Amino acid sequence: MIRTTLLVGASALLLVACQQKDEVATAADPGASNAAVNAAQDATSAAVGATSAATLGQVSTEAFVTNAAISDLYEIQAGQIAQAKGQAAGVKAFGKMMVADHTALAAAMNPLVATAGVTPPTGLDERRKGLIDNLNAAAPADFDKVYLAQQTAAHDEALALMRGYSENGDNAALKDAAAKAAPKIQAHLTHVSELSAGSGR
Repeated sequence: MIRTTLLVGASALLLVACQQKDEVATAADPGASNAAVNAAQDATSAAVGATSAATLGQVSTEAFVTNAAISDLYEIQAGQIAQAKGQAAGVKAFGKMMVADHTALAAAMNPLVATAGVTPPTGLDERRKGLIDNLNAAAPADFDKVYLAQQTAAHDEALALMRGYSENGDNAALKDAAAKAAPKIQAHLTHVSELSAGSGR
């Protein structure tokens, strides 16, 4: 009950942040205002994702598959944007690695998902669409910071999802796949921390 309440509350905050974006765009300095609203929206998205990964995705195979698939789709799209818009060479290279690694993770998971009888989503949810919108809207000077902040939250969420399902899930093959994916995601998270500390170099 508490977990459901947290998830609903965090979702409501995300909706408020989305609604405020249009209102703030009419302010005297729409560029700066939108950047602040986008940052708040990304932070709220991180809270929603962390709650979801730590609850539903850990025990429900359908929720796990949905979250894992959308996570990979988001990482691939965000990585493509980072290759095009990233300012630092390290950010561009990380974006390229995300496309390759998350394409491989999805490919490895797909046969197991099919065997489990679950159909994964083929597109992003509204929350991840918002993150992609904010990446596309980021000014060149701000892009690397926005991307790396999103990546920290996204990999924290993915790591919680993989570790949680590997311990609590009800499908043995997917539990094993989640356990194998966790170290790769941890490595990504470590890399993001290093890039953030070095300003993306």
